[in-house]
Amino acid sequence: MNLLARRCLPLVLLAAGASVAADTKPVLVIHGGAGVVRKEMTPELERDVEAALRRAIAAGRSALDAGKPALDGVTAAIVVLEDDPNFNAARGAVFTHEGRNELDASLMDGATRRAGAIAGVHTVRNPITLARAVMEQSPHVMLVGDGAEAFAKSVGIALVDPSYFRTERRWQQLQKALAEEKAGAASSDFETARHFGTVGAVALDRSGKLAAGTSTGGMTNKRWGRVGDSPIIGAGTWADAHCAVSATGWGEFYIRTAAAHSICARRALLREPLAKAAKAVINDEIPQLGGDGGAIALDRDGHIAMPFNTDGMFRAWLDRDGKTHVAIYADEVLAADP
Repeated sequence: MNLLARRCLPLVLLAAGASVAADTKPVLVIHGGAGVVRKEMTPELERDVEAALRRAIAAGRSALDAGKPALDGVTAAIVVLEDDPNFNAARGAVFTHEGRNELDASLMDGATRRAGAIAGVHTVRNPITLARAVMEQSPHVMLVGDGAEAFAKSVGIALVDPSYFRTERRWQQLQKALAEEKAGAASSDFETARHFGTVGAVALDRSGKLAAGTSTGGMTNKRWGRVGDSPIIGAGTWADAHCAVSATGWGEFYIRTAAAHSICARRALLREPLAKAAKAVINDEIPQLGGDGGAIALDRDGHIAMPFNTDGMFRAWLDRDGKTHVAIYADEVLAADP
């Protein structure tokens, strides 16, 4: 090999590597919460949820197929779920003890470790867009309450009257929780539903980069400005160069285990396959402490994990073959389309 060829070889290899990265097949995984109580599901609700999950996958896929970054795919998918009243995020958010909607969200870019999060907002139509604005237009990672609202106004984020988020279904859930609290009793089914409503997405883009995001209305009947895991980087949301996770579950336990980060750490440090790492955290470690729920996880090779330990978890995914799948229960996949 002559001198010129030797000098040019690294550039050729670099170009080849860039071509391979650009040819990565996009993958997208979304969830609509692990608070599924099977006996409370109706055919109509199953149909509406499935349709919403499909719309969210289509929105995220459109961005990824256009060559946009994983952050765009995640944001697009979550916005669809935030706009749908069937999920506990934005428009369908649950109520606090005082009868208000308090919204939390977070977003993380795996390639750069940049992140943005917000908590306790009341007028932001799509909290995930505010979390992204915090990441991209502020020097901070997390903003809360009135400060987050003021920042939203300063950067032109869409705001709505708080009544926009109210749904009768969520209002009645609060009334049930208040009645059970007064009576000093609570049903196990309702305890499941009140803790686990969240939406989230993880994506792998054509350049081989990952991102994750999560959005929630929190816990029915929550008090004192309670914040769960969803807006906390490392607990409810995590993304790095190798792994991305969005969680849905009893937030206090996900915070205590740094659940989202723990899944990725096990994969990186213990060399565990993604499915094994996710199961160890979601179905072993968290239940041992008294919590439960679920998560979606994705690695840079396109492997997917979706562990949960409730009746079901609303979920959908675009796999490496370009097929869309939708599922609700542990034992039932609703559809797999070409």
